[in-house]
Amino acid sequence: VQLQASGGGLVQAGGSLRLSCAASGSIFSITAMGWYRQAPGKQRELVAAITSGLITNYADSVQGRFTISIHNARNTVYLQMNSLKPEDTAVYYCNRVPPRHDYWGRGTLVTVSS
Repeated sequence: VQLQASGGGLVQAGGSLRLSCAASGSIFSITAMGWYRQAPGKQRELVAAITSGLITNYADSVQGRFTISIHNARNTVYLQMNSLKPEDTAVYYCNRVPPRHDYWGRGTLVTVSS
């Protein structure tokens, strides 16, 4: 499976973006999918996850602002990001939870200006 994230861009603080992660193959059987991010000089972190049973979990830093969803028929995972803050600036990736090394794609850059 290859995962391609898209939808990033430059947005002002308080704005919104919707990220998409398109899978080249079926993700229906994957137990959990997640969105990760890596800010400059920091380690990659998991910010949102969704299980095959549609149970979601979020990092404290994005709780209440980000929403993860999945469309199995389209093999796509989404991340709706609202009330963006400058500290949300990072490259965002999708992958399984836990991640597989060979599933990392290029990611999509989100830049939030103050």
